[in-house]
Parts: sequence; C-alpha cells; structure tokens
Amino acid sequence: MVITVSRQFGSGGREFGIKLAKELNIPFYDKDLISMAAEDSNMSAEFMKQYEESAPGFFSRSLYSYYQMPMNDRIFIAQANLIKKLADAGPCVIVGRCSDAILENSVRIFVYAPLAVRVQRKLAMETGVPPEKMEAHVKATDKKRQKYYHYYCGKKWGMAENHDLCMDSGKVGVDGCVECALAYIRRLPAKGS
Repeated sequence: MVITVSRQFGSGGREFGIKLAKELNIPFYDKDLISMAAEDSNMSAEFMKQYEESAPGFFSRSLYSYYQMPMNDRIFIAQANLIKKLADAGPCVIVGRCSDAILENSVRIFVYAPLAVRVQRKLAMETGVPPEKMEAHVKATDKKRQKYYHYYCGKKWGMAENHDLCMDSGKVGVDGCVECALAYIRRLPAKGS
C-alpha cells in the first residue's frame, strides 16, 4: 500500500507522514526525493532545490522538447518518475510533490489546520520570528503549493474530492491524525478483494 500525504504548511503533515510510516513499518519519502531524483536524472541536487515545488512562467509545456522545457518541468518529470518507481517497489509513505495526483491509486491523505494553529506551530520551531512575518510566510508557502499543484495536476489543491481522508491536526493533533489514518487504512479492503 502506498500512502500519499498532502498538507498545508505548518499543519504537521511531514511529522504525520514520518509517524504513520513508522507505525506501518514502511519507508518514508519527502525532502530526500530531491536528492534521489537528482541522482536518478543526472541533475544537481542543489540546482533542483532552487526550482522544486514552483510552477514555471507562462510558457506551455507542450511547446518544448524535454531539453528545451523550463527547468521546473524537467524537475517535476524527474520527481514524478521517481515517485512511480518508489511506488512500484513496494509500500511507502510519500509526502507532497503532487504524489497524490501522480499515484491516483494510493491512499491519498490531506492534513490541514486553522491558520492560527499553523502559525503557532511554525513559531515554536523557528523562534525569534515575528508572528506577522510567520503568518505571511505560511500563507505564501500555501499559495506556492496551490499554484504548483494546479499547474502540474490541473486540480485545485486541498479539495476533499482529491483525497480519501482529510484531517484537521489543529483539533486532534498529529498523533490523533495518525490514529485516525491507521483506523481508516485498517478498514480498507485488501488489494485484489
């Protein structure tokens, strides 16, 4: 079983993915996808990080051959190919990078929380940042993810119909979300049933 996790910035989605993978005793992939995709596609990991999860300008992808297309598109293709390869290799948890759209047969989970909760969570991790600056950062990161998701998937990011399970970590915490996801996963019919 492959589980894909989409998340609002500051909702604890990454921590949720790590804990869920640990509970299920399966591999977890997130930021390491950048270096793995770089190695897989002979690109520099540092170079990929600059373009990763940002949609390119106004040029249509269909106008380019692979080598002429914007770097953002090439990085997306490299990560999508790696995500498919990891899913084919066996059960895992993959966070972000449009993995829910790339792997439509995965268990697709979305973790969200109210803005105030997400800002407080990020402030606890990054001390010394003014709350208004953190709020702007949280909103900007979500907007960037929304634009990226729409550009590459043609869908609206964060919509319930794109996911199997949506959970508010602000109400039950990350651990409550893990418990809920485990209960949901255990109720799913076995593959091939």
